[in-house]
Amino acid sequence: MTSPVPLRAYHQHSSFGDYTDSDTIAPSKSTGTAQSYGDDGYDPYLDAPSAQGGSWSHTAFTESDIHKPSLSYNSKELDEPTGIPSAQETTFKDERPLLTRWLDPGKYPLQQRIENKKRGIGRQKYPVVVWVLTVIMVAVFIYELVVNAQAQGSPVSFHPVVNPMLGPSGSALIRVGARFPPCMKNVSEVPVTLNLPCLNDTANPPDRLCTIEDICGHGGFHGQEPNQWWRFITPIFLHAGFVHIALNMLAQLTAAAEIEREMGSAGFFILYFTAGIFGNVLGGNFSLVGVPSVGASGAIFGTIAVTWVDLFAHWKLLYKPATRLFWMLAELIIGVAIGYIPYVDNFAHLGGFLMGLLVGTTLFPVISTTRRHKLIVWGFRLAAIPLAIILYVVLVRNFYTANPYAACSGCRYLSCIPRAANNHCKGTGITSVNGGSSI
Repeated sequence: MTSPVPLRAYHQHSSFGDYTDSDTIAPSKSTGTAQSYGDDGYDPYLDAPSAQGGSWSHTAFTESDIHKPSLSYNSKELDEPTGIPSAQETTFKDERPLLTRWLDPGKYPLQQRIENKKRGIGRQKYPVVVWVLTVIMVAVFIYELVVNAQAQGSPVSFHPVVNPMLGPSGSALIRVGARFPPCMKNVSEVPVTLNLPCLNDTANPPDRLCTIEDICGHGGFHGQEPNQWWRFITPIFLHAGFVHIALNMLAQLTAAAEIEREMGSAGFFILYFTAGIFGNVLGGNFSLVGVPSVGASGAIFGTIAVTWVDLFAHWKLLYKPATRLFWMLAELIIGVAIGYIPYVDNFAHLGGFLMGLLVGTTLFPVISTTRRHKLIVWGFRLAAIPLAIILYVVLVRNFYTANPYAACSGCRYLSCIPRAANNHCKGTGITSVNGGSSI
């Protein structure tokens, strides 16, 4: 089948929808092979040669002079009578240096990126990291339930205290890797000689007591100071119960997955774990030292923080940004409220959110339509990198060398509701029971 219009290079700029004249393929004057025209002013209606070597006029350029390219993508033979290569041979090849292609991916990269942004198209199609993390976290949660079932005869703890998240006991969470400062350093208020309910205790009040070293597990302390530093990382993969993991995985498979599609897996991986670990570092500094904490909430809050970076960086490109801001504020308030539930730490939420803002500012792809906007974005990026490093260094050092309560005695109220059971958020969060203690 033939066509009365010049052939179009359907392999170029396909993401823009409509084609322009710069996409047209026409025979070359000298070789008869296909070439594109546009910037050099080449016009097939006026300049293309005829079979006899003359020039085609506009009126002489008819349907019979054009032949549709072959549908065979493997053939290297030229089509007749124009000599245009088959579809495989007309594929555009960018011969620019690799760095130039990376910095300028197409002829109209800005317009393409803006259009993709409005249509919700990111750097990749599938949130691979989110899927892998979700599978791992579900498997780890099953392991938590098995540990508690082997110790207490039930996967969900009801004695000596009820876990409102419908999950393992506090001792079981500590055993599998919860953030618990007495396992990580010497805590004068919770010494290693203090007795707490054993993993298999079900009495109320508890009648089976174990030392901190026995409860922490992970090989013990070997007569040295507690230094299970990996408890800044392992809580990311743990959850306090069915309610907790359901809420976190819902947020992870929706909001976090969208961020990974926008950023790409490499940037998302860095964001997720820097936010999650920093949330645990902040919580280790300022939350009650006798209360174990678990959850991927800090990492998820870090990914949610990127939506704030996206909102303010692309305010003019997004649909109804003010409405989106309202709902994002509501989500943040709800997330902070959840942080007051036992075994969930608001400091992990707030710390993850803060680090997410800094890392997101640095790694999230921002579309700058003006030079002024680009300078502002890079100004924030250059400030965010050293600030993130400083916060990490200062707070990790503070955790191991100082008493955070002395610097901010009221900070605990950000993650603790004062009540008689916790001595109005004073002390460690551990209550004494007949000479022992309970979590």
